[in-house]
Amino acid sequence: MVDLIACIQEATAHVRRHWPKQPEVGIILGTGLGSTAQEIQREAVLPYETIPHFPRSTVIGHSGQLVCGCLQGLPVVAMEGRFHAYEGYSFQQITFPVRVMKALGARVLIVSNAGGGLNPQFRQGDIMVIEDHINLLPGNPLVGPHDDRLGPRFPDMSAPYDRELIEVALAIARREDFVAHKGVYVAVLGPNLETRAEYRFLRLIGADVVGMSTVPEVIVAVQSGMRVLGLSVVTDMCLPDALKPAVIEEILQTAHQAEPKLRKIVLGVLAHLAAQHGSPFQPTA
Repeated sequence: MVDLIACIQEATAHVRRHWPKQPEVGIILGTGLGSTAQEIQREAVLPYETIPHFPRSTVIGHSGQLVCGCLQGLPVVAMEGRFHAYEGYSFQQITFPVRVMKALGARVLIVSNAGGGLNPQFRQGDIMVIEDHINLLPGNPLVGPHDDRLGPRFPDMSAPYDRELIEVALAIARREDFVAHKGVYVAVLGPNLETRAEYRFLRLIGADVVGMSTVPEVIVAVQSGMRVLGLSVVTDMCLPDALKPAVIEEILQTAHQAEPKLRKIVLGVLAHLAAQHGSPFQPTA
């Protein structure tokens, strides 16, 4: 993008023509997890291809539309489907919607994904609340010419995921009586899944779940000053000594079956934020 600020402004203006409210929260729904957006009291739905400079979602399980409305008393904007580097998009394109969410006024980003479980204590269908990540993608959305209006050139990443929201998410899982872990997400390029040796390596360096998304969006959200909550649904187990061939239909089915748990966390966190509404959302150290 030659002029990123101008592109953000153009896309933002387009969304505001259809939905003039200011969102408090942006939500990104990953593979097989889009039906959470059905909970939103919809006031505008914009297919990605109608929004200036938005890429198009090409992945199974991604609807490819921006849903604007109200959820738990808060104005929200939600992506039904995201973009990935393996689709051929640049990291600037992948994270462009987060820039637009921030420009619209969102101060919190909730991002979800489907991932493979590396931690042997996890089980298929579990939820992992992301407390940190490892970026093994071949790039970074902040590389290139810098504009101070987007945020600092060298954003601090000592705590990219908001600690208060992590604890709120875990408390909701305990209250609702389902398993939610806290752990580390590692992002790889894909689109092929990993070899047994690669799974051993990823576990060795400290990862609990592996996926092909999320990290670029979180980097941009942190640079923008947004609070971030990351949620992974463990759709398959990637244990090298007991590895089974992955079947995408089974992964999508697991994501669908686990989505009610993810939905409860999202709704509970939004209720928590709504209770705070009226006082500025402050990033926690």
